[in-house]
Amino acid sequence: MIYGNVEGVKNSILNELESIYDYKVPKYSVCIEEIVSKIAEITTTLEREVSVAIDRKGSVVSVAIGDSTSVEMPLIDISEKKLSGVRIIHTHPNGVSNLSALDLSALLKLKLDCIVAIGVSEGKVTDLSLGFCFVENDKLITEEETNLSVETVLNMNILDRINHIEDIIKSNNVIEDYTEKAIIVGCDSEDSLDELEELTKACDIPVITRVFQNRNKIDAAYYIGSGKVAEIAMLRQTYRANLIIFDDELSGSQVRNLEEAIGTKVIDRTTLILEIFARRAKTREAKIQVELAQLKYRLTRLGGLGTVLSRTGGGIGTRGPGEKKLETDRRHIREEIYDLSSELKKIKKNRETQREKRNKQNIPQISLVGYTNAGKSTLRNSLCDLASSRDTLNKEKVFEADMLFATLDTTTRAITLLDNRIATLTDTVGFVRKLPHDLVEAFKSTLEEVIFSDILCHIVDAASSYAQEQIYAVEEVLAELGVRDKPIILVLNKIDKTTNDVVEELRKNNSQYEIIEISARNKINLDSLLKEIGKQLPSKMRDIEVLVPYSDQHMVAFLHRNGKVLEEEYKEDGTYIKATVDEEIYNKSKSYELQH
Repeated sequence: MIYGNVEGVKNSILNELESIYDYKVPKYSVCIEEIVSKIAEITTTLEREVSVAIDRKGSVVSVAIGDSTSVEMPLIDISEKKLSGVRIIHTHPNGVSNLSALDLSALLKLKLDCIVAIGVSEGKVTDLSLGFCFVENDKLITEEETNLSVETVLNMNILDRINHIEDIIKSNNVIEDYTEKAIIVGCDSEDSLDELEELTKACDIPVITRVFQNRNKIDAAYYIGSGKVAEIAMLRQTYRANLIIFDDELSGSQVRNLEEAIGTKVIDRTTLILEIFARRAKTREAKIQVELAQLKYRLTRLGGLGTVLSRTGGGIGTRGPGEKKLETDRRHIREEIYDLSSELKKIKKNRETQREKRNKQNIPQISLVGYTNAGKSTLRNSLCDLASSRDTLNKEKVFEADMLFATLDTTTRAITLLDNRIATLTDTVGFVRKLPHDLVEAFKSTLEEVIFSDILCHIVDAASSYAQEQIYAVEEVLAELGVRDKPIILVLNKIDKTTNDVVEELRKNNSQYEIIEISARNKINLDSLLKEIGKQLPSKMRDIEVLVPYSDQHMVAFLHRNGKVLEEEYKEDGTYIKATVDEEIYNKSKSYELQH
């Protein structure tokens, strides 16, 4: 039985592969020369990887076309205190024998005795690399030996080493270490790399070290230079990192090439942001939006995302749709995208209904926008404490925390302005530099609250060293949404944590805006913000004085129901009312208006 992808493979080659089952390997040996030569030859013919699994008795138990994860193997739990009793020997047709991310992932997940990668180039074996399980600080880890000759590997006695590893596993409380330790890599700027580190920490992943390369031209194969790739591969082994995060969007082929060269999982900034969103999404709408963005992102990269879509992968990028195997075809993903888009359209209709209702009542709409972690949710909670309408007093607060993307779910609450007008206040998802386009698209229905707002409060973290860059990033997203022409108040938040010089510099650089300085957490200057909002909000209301005859008392009840009655007095010829009403109510009651 030949496992893996045998489609289109000639019967003569399948028969050759079947013949490998007849070989017997000495128990103490990694492999024999005949098997190495045969799989190298078939690899050259097919230009595909070939894998062979051998048990401790020296029998070939599985032959597969494909990488090490194509071999059919049961998963063994570490609590069984043993290894699988199987070693896998497989080829790398690209001539590089270094163990890939998938190889090392398979070694740990399948508890292999050993994994061997054979570099094959133009029909010849270049070199071999070996990987073993090992124990360090009671955690199961991998050990690698690279760039070995065929002779060195074939003369190696691995039985003693395997027995030694199993003895350590039996005598210790070994656990499998699934925690991810990251190396971050950037070419843009140190500022951007700092932010990538914050995003990584928002995913609860420690950053072991960081690599920065100043490049004018991006490398098509690796994104960074091949020398830097080799350096990262060494750092990965030195620090035992198992995740490399790049500060820009990578193509599928770049991810694949980097994983093969470095030997661990590689993701980009977009995958990291999508992961944060997947973890933080609470409502059905937010979850659909995130899944939609993930599917769109992966649709064009099915052939390139190695560990992320592998059955032996784990960690970042594997939530939601990522758990499906690489075999998930584009048609299936397109069907899911269609279904999720239809669901979002239904939710969008509900939002439109709510918005129309507010428009009929002429309630002005205020949206809080800004960079992630600028303090929008804290300000929204503080404003609701200060100016809540009676209806919303018991409504719960939105989640606020000193972390990137704490808020993903848009919430709208009513507040009372200083001039007694009722307005709605909407807290929105934060923006970030290089915000994935698919994510902006997916969150369009949420961000429509911004599009239909009467006024935007752009919240800025004045204490951030990159406040001005963050303002530009938000302006870019607002331009993409087509709302730059709306009234915008620039709200400099966290003034208690910054200096006057910084605030003055921000004022000077953004003089085109009305600027208010506040501290949302300490409730400093919130009255000034409410006053400025009231000043800038277009008033759709007008004051009216009417005298309603006693024969038309239904009009008095109508004004009480639909307007804000300021004064009421019973006079000889009718009821005198002074009220604040909108255009529609004014038109219905103007026949009773008193002329001055």
